[in-house]
Amino acid sequence: MGKHNFGYFVHEGFSNMFSHGFMSFAAIGITVACLLIMGTFTLVAVNANGLLKDLERENEMLAFVEEDCPDASSLQKKLEAIPNVDTVAFISRQQAMERFVEQYPDEEMFRDLDPNILRDRFSIKITDLELISRTKEAVDAVDGIAYVNAAEDVAGGFITIRNVATVVCVALIAILFVVSVFIISNTIRLTTFDRREEIAIMRMVGATNGFIRWPFVYEGFLMGFLGASVAFLMEWGLYEAVAQGVSTSDAMQLIDVIPFRELWIPVAGSFAAAGIFIGVGGSLSAIRKYLQV
Repeated sequence: MGKHNFGYFVHEGFSNMFSHGFMSFAAIGITVACLLIMGTFTLVAVNANGLLKDLERENEMLAFVEEDCPDASSLQKKLEAIPNVDTVAFISRQQAMERFVEQYPDEEMFRDLDPNILRDRFSIKITDLELISRTKEAVDAVDGIAYVNAAEDVAGGFITIRNVATVVCVALIAILFVVSVFIISNTIRLTTFDRREEIAIMRMVGATNGFIRWPFVYEGFLMGFLGASVAFLMEWGLYEAVAQGVSTSDAMQLIDVIPFRELWIPVAGSFAAAGIFIGVGGSLSAIRKYLQV
């Protein structure tokens, strides 16, 4: 591709995009909407998965030892041998009381309590939060363990959110991707229809298919890239607004939103790749029948 040809192709791509202003605007708008929806659901899935990973690292399953157990610390090896158990830490009555005092420094009632009213316990961290119920049953079945406390409902809620967000995200990406390609393809098809005589003349004088095709490819590239850029900026603003709202909400203090600065590179890359692919794919689809011999 020569230097002059490149300039011609870019100029024609710009001209084609602005010659059908409303339809080009509609194509860019639908691309922005599709990428914005796809990106939002993807980021929800990413944050849900991140919260699940944090919960796996921070979630503490407490296994309380029976009162008449002669040697509570001897149970540790049995608990560590259970599948899906990551770490096991023994907590004595005295240590449990000290934890209560540290956690509730203003509650004087904890300062005067006798540690003997508490049970010895084990703090258990697990590897896979999805197996928390099975792991809890295995821990509960160990001789010497009286009962087990585990935040199964919280874990189940995060797992459900992540799975639903992932399924919805994949479905929307598939549907909206096809819709975007279809709309851009039809937009560019209008341009090719208006220029069908010009294309026919160019073929008659010996212009190659590539020479005819490239302006439409650049048109699709420009619309896709512009749509991706606008969608990225809108996604950035929307994400920051939601993150700010979550951080200032007392009801959502447990939710830790991943900072956008840690996500912007893959988000920008994905938006650019999807937008360009949609635009170029739509262009190639529209021009194909006009290049058939």
